[in-house]
Amino acid sequence: MKKYLILIAGSPATGKSYLINEMRRVLGDFFLITPDEGKEMLADQIGFDSLAEKKELEKKVWTFYYNALALYMEAGKRIVVSEYPFSNKQKKKLGDLADQYGYEPITIRLVADFETLWERRKLRDIEPDRHLSHIMTHYHFGDELLDRRNADDLITKEAFREIIATRGYNHFKLGSLVEFDVTDFSKVDYEPFLKELAERIAENR
Repeated sequence: MKKYLILIAGSPATGKSYLINEMRRVLGDFFLITPDEGKEMLADQIGFDSLAEKKELEKKVWTFYYNALALYMEAGKRIVVSEYPFSNKQKKKLGDLADQYGYEPITIRLVADFETLWERRKLRDIEPDRHLSHIMTHYHFGDELLDRRNADDLITKEAFREIIATRGYNHFKLGSLVEFDVTDFSKVDYEPFLKELAERIAENR
């Protein structure tokens, strides 16, 4: 029986969460783990009072993430899905874990025009359900900010452009690759690929 590590990669604001919901509809249940989930959990548990403390907390997040990923791989979960703006910083560790536990990696990479991404990112960061730890230089559980436009760690357009370029979000690949241009969500059709993926997984039970 083949096991699969499916990585949904791409810059922030490419619609990775939507794709996950579409995958559940076609593939059924699977184990999902994301670094951002770990960031929010540890921020709620520990908190931080400066950008330096925030960066130290993020180091703990990656330890937690890889340990949790290894735990579920060791348990033999057949389909493990993870979404993040993956870069080459994570490639070796993810590849090593896939090899160690016998998982076939598949990368689904989402790309889009930068100006479109920026407009989406600006809106996402100020939405009421955006976890404050992502957009503040200081955070502890229970903190509130009614107007998210007043957050003190909102990314600038130029910083967003630079991080996409320097981290190579549009070039990450581990295992086989399928890429979708999501500049216009209305033109994206995941259905054929997801049906093919479901058939492939079913054939290799």
